[in-house]
Amino acid sequence: MLLKRLGLPFEAVSPQIGECPRQGERPVDLVLRLACDKAESVANSRPEAVVIGSDQVAMHEGRVIGKPGSAERAADQLEAFSGQIVQFLTSVAVIRGGDALIGEAVVETSVEFRRLEREEIRRYLRADEPFDCAGSFKAESLGPALFESAFSRDPTALIGLPLIETARLLRMAGFQVP
Repeated sequence: MLLKRLGLPFEAVSPQIGECPRQGERPVDLVLRLACDKAESVANSRPEAVVIGSDQVAMHEGRVIGKPGSAERAADQLEAFSGQIVQFLTSVAVIRGGDALIGEAVVETSVEFRRLEREEIRRYLRADEPFDCAGSFKAESLGPALFESAFSRDPTALIGLPLIETARLLRMAGFQVP
């Protein structure tokens, strides 16, 4: 959805990588490594392509918050976020021809959640089913109804691909954007 905005032809390919953090890995290093690993995974089988990899990590109270995977875990995460600020790091990496890194970037977004009641959390989860999303919400859907505010230098970062940085990296790769 986001990449279509840039008006360039593309093919979406799911990379086959593990997403577990390494011992002592800082969140910013994790999110950059995962974006690069995803791009490299696809680029290895498409050496003629320019490949974009992206990832997102949510952080609350100093720790990385994983994707919930279930309604129960998502409800617990959103309940913990109620009235709190959660940081999101969204990365992008662009690679050409196998593994030649063109560039990478990380965009931080701060989300302040409003006070959430358990029943509205349940209603939200039934409506959006964000069980595979960092932070247990979908920013491209009903998720912002849970927010008090959100601050970022790239409004698309929270959705999962920072288009300002992606466009910059694609220009570095020789694409005309726009």
